[in-house]
Amino acid sequence: MAARGVGFLTRLPVCSQRRNRIPRSFSRHLSCPGTIAASVGSEEQPSAVAETGIEDKTLQKKFSEVQKERREQAQRTVLIHCPNNINEKKFLKYLSQHGPVNNHFFYESFGLFAVVEFCQKDSINSLQNGTHTPTQSTEAAIPFKSRFLNLRLKNPSSQVSAQPFVRTTNQSPPSSKKLFELLSYAESIEEQLNTLLQAFQLTEENVRLRHLTCSLIEDIAAAYFPSCVIRPFGSSVNTFGKLGCDLDMFLDLDETGKLDVHKNTGNFLMEFKVKNVPSERIATQKILSVIGECLDNFGPGCVGVQKILNARCPLVRFSHQASGFQCDLTANNSIALKSSELLYIYGSLDSRVRALVFSVRCWARAHSLTSSIPGAWITNFSLTVMVIFFLQRRSPPILPTLDSLKSIADAEDRCILEGNNCTFIQDVNKIQPSGNTETLELLIKEFFEYFGNFAFNKNSINIRQNPFETSLNISKNVSQNQLQKFVELARDSAWILEQEDKNQPFSSSRQPWGLAALLLPPGSGHTSLSRQKKKKPMSEKVKGLLASIKSNSPDRSTDTSGKRTISTQA
Repeated sequence: MAARGVGFLTRLPVCSQRRNRIPRSFSRHLSCPGTIAASVGSEEQPSAVAETGIEDKTLQKKFSEVQKERREQAQRTVLIHCPNNINEKKFLKYLSQHGPVNNHFFYESFGLFAVVEFCQKDSINSLQNGTHTPTQSTEAAIPFKSRFLNLRLKNPSSQVSAQPFVRTTNQSPPSSKKLFELLSYAESIEEQLNTLLQAFQLTEENVRLRHLTCSLIEDIAAAYFPSCVIRPFGSSVNTFGKLGCDLDMFLDLDETGKLDVHKNTGNFLMEFKVKNVPSERIATQKILSVIGECLDNFGPGCVGVQKILNARCPLVRFSHQASGFQCDLTANNSIALKSSELLYIYGSLDSRVRALVFSVRCWARAHSLTSSIPGAWITNFSLTVMVIFFLQRRSPPILPTLDSLKSIADAEDRCILEGNNCTFIQDVNKIQPSGNTETLELLIKEFFEYFGNFAFNKNSINIRQNPFETSLNISKNVSQNQLQKFVELARDSAWILEQEDKNQPFSSSRQPWGLAALLLPPGSGHTSLSRQKKKKPMSEKVKGLLASIKSNSPDRSTDTSGKRTISTQA
């Protein structure tokens, strides 16, 4: 695929590192007293410290292994609503009566909460056996015994902690003011991208809380389907999730329908008596409807339950008040989980991938190219695949294509889901690392240059809802105006980065520079010099580009509804 001007920025000199690294006090602390460090291969990847993205080769766990460990970890964990004046030492001593505590941390949502992981699952049974259902004087309590507990002090005056507050972990992304402050301490554009990644990526505690939330919802669904599993997918597990992102989960009933050959020997075959419905979609709608009712009526902390059953993919949407997550629950969505695994692999292969994705997403949100409200906007998923495609087009490639991952797959990697070939290598350690040594600073410049000058009238970029269901394309909703806005902003951003004075000591300037300059929202009062100097000529170029798009054959760049598609094969 050809694109105009791709090689232009490769001739620019690379900004050298200056002064010291960012102060340690601004690094994110991933653990608090009593917690353990993140395990190797967890959703939160090691920070990107190598300038070229090439890191020491260490064995990484498979996606399926990580998810299995996280689920088992969550099953040994309880969520406890605590009084604000709790004494941490006495709290842990009390819980230790039921078994050794492996890990714990506190956070604030609608009150103070503690996530406590025991070493053994039996400890939870012991704790629940000593827990009672509260009595209300004016209201009736539904006696649902879950792992979401409430702690009260018998003698509050004697339980006051020596310190005013326990230490809590942050579950929210930094404010714009804090982000610009962090970026101002960086000494290069490359360091800015890594700083942004560290500020926005999911912390170890946040990942644990997401898996625990899924496990708590699984307890409710298991009342009807004892062998079911609630699996998180998407941003929560693919290494590209940021603090505050929604929690996508699906009800996996595959285990319920599997035949246990060891229990069916001899001349007879025993089957469950079930109720039949006309289609699998109707069955999914009925199942989600019932679980939605359970969440609404019996689920502690589940509020704002909406049953959106007529969507292409039926779902139940609700807020889990204790964790603060906005949750979407679907059913039998294994392909979405497989797509999450593919992104997990791409995010694990090279440290530059996630840093670039996070920065591009943040840039897009700052300029309203993406939105949490459905509409004609480009999605975060689309942007992620655009970055992946761009990195596959480098010379040499930084990321392998999906076809390459399929070609080195083993027999155990073979996967067919709903008639779709979802086969690719699952072991990251068997993938040959890239020999590309381009810096993040160069890559982000080239990204904006590449897509700011992409010949949409000659080429297409297919961005699929997932790489396996090729008939689905979520970019078909992107309007012509949004495409024009994206192209203009990409070109402007490439120009801004090109004009950076490499010899100026950035930290002495009060004006935002580098990545910070790209993140300035419209109307911020800090109009970029580049926008003043080139706004008119650049607009004329974009108008010419869009005019050529309109005159092009519609079957290459528009769908049946006439809407613009941004489409490429990743």
